[in-house]
Amino acid sequence: MKLLRTPDARFEGLADWPYAPHYLDLTDADGSRPRLHYVDEGPRDGRTVLLMHGEPSWAYLYRHIIAGLTTRGHRAVAPDLIGFGRSDKPSQRTDYTYERHVDWMSQWLTAMDLKDVVLFCQDWGGLIGLRLVAAFPERFAGVVVANTGLPVGAGMSEAFKAWLEFSQNVPQMPIGMIVNGGSGRNLSDAEVAAYDAPFPDETFKEGARQFPTLVPSTPEHGSVAENHAAWTALERFEKPLVTAFSDGDAVSRGGEAAFQARVPGARGQPHVTLSGGHFLQEDSPAEIVDVIDALIHRL
Repeated sequence: MKLLRTPDARFEGLADWPYAPHYLDLTDADGSRPRLHYVDEGPRDGRTVLLMHGEPSWAYLYRHIIAGLTTRGHRAVAPDLIGFGRSDKPSQRTDYTYERHVDWMSQWLTAMDLKDVVLFCQDWGGLIGLRLVAAFPERFAGVVVANTGLPVGAGMSEAFKAWLEFSQNVPQMPIGMIVNGGSGRNLSDAEVAAYDAPFPDETFKEGARQFPTLVPSTPEHGSVAENHAAWTALERFEKPLVTAFSDGDAVSRGGEAAFQARVPGARGQPHVTLSGGHFLQEDSPAEIVDVIDALIHRL
């Protein structure tokens, strides 16, 4: 597997991004050693909050949430998925599979030895992060699920069909514009540039191109069986699970119902609907901090 690495200079002087980079080398089955980047801020004796991003964003999506959590005494850990942010980027689309990403993030989670974690996950951060909860339930103290799902081949919404078609056919993938379009507010030019920063040219965007095709939206997709197994594990998860979907995301609309109905830990929780688009971290960061902090205080 050939790996691309975005030059550090691309990340200098980003708006509202004072966070020092941390790295961990992973081991792929083919012997490759992709480097994963993560942010790790706040007191080590505080509650660990794992913030998982999706497609095509990176940890920058959580910049205001990281600040809010650390101010309240929590430890905020925000990794970049392989192929995104400051993490290494496999150069071939076929290098990206759902199960490979679950394996990479499982390696990282166990190498970091994170325990008593509260997970906040959105988009692919949920498709991957909820697999971690299913595989390592003993490491998690609670979960906040936002604008995501754990699909098992049961079809796709019209909004997702449109996104899939766009992502596969647009000649140049405008990463920053995609995040801007998926947010309820208009991002500044500096914020759009920060989302473009990880991708010097189209060769760095193979993961961003491939991810929409990996969502298990049909029975023929890979990872359908694995996600069914993960749901079986989540149906035994009795620790608190709160849904915090937004009111303006056509892709995930109604997705909270499955979690509220099927996960025992979701019963009796103060589920909320937040203001914003698909990337609700850009629209309601203070409210997300409040939801996470309140869950922590109920533990």
